[in-house]
Amino acid sequence: MSNLPYLAQSAFPLVWLVVPAAGAFVRARHAASRRQALEIWQRWWAVGAFGYGSLWMTVAFLGAPDVMATAIGFDRTPFMFEIAFANLGLAVMGFRAASASARERVTVGLGGGMFLWGALAGHLYQWFARGDHSPGNTGGVLVNDLLIPAVMIILAVRSRRLERAAPRPAAQTAV
Repeated sequence: MSNLPYLAQSAFPLVWLVVPAAGAFVRARHAASRRQALEIWQRWWAVGAFGYGSLWMTVAFLGAPDVMATAIGFDRTPFMFEIAFANLGLAVMGFRAASASARERVTVGLGGGMFLWGALAGHLYQWFARGDHSPGNTGGVLVNDLLIPAVMIILAVRSRRLERAAPRPAAQTAV
């Protein structure tokens, strides 16, 4: 494979990090508070990285399984169908996280992390133990598998801390 197509295929998954980050950056510049900016970042990340990124993987594995098998350096197997639906689960969690509490977003990040960090370990194993340098096994996919859940968790934890630090309104008493 020549360098340019390999680089393009390897880097493509990064679109699911770059687009939400760019959108959140542009939109959060106009936020009235730090808390509002953090909420914008969480929503963009949940919908863009988790939601649409995982939905794209669902469609790719269901609609073009031979292409995906080649991209990851494996023969087509029945497990690709299962990977598609695992990604659909991540997409649903991502879209749900857009309107969730910070606590629920931590849970979404952890749940997604169990699948994606496991996939990351698998990719690294295939890379180093088996020499699989396919564009769908190395490069952008490694960054996505690491950062998508990690950023979700970090943003949600920061949000929870801001919630705890915010002054509570005085309790109203009945007269």
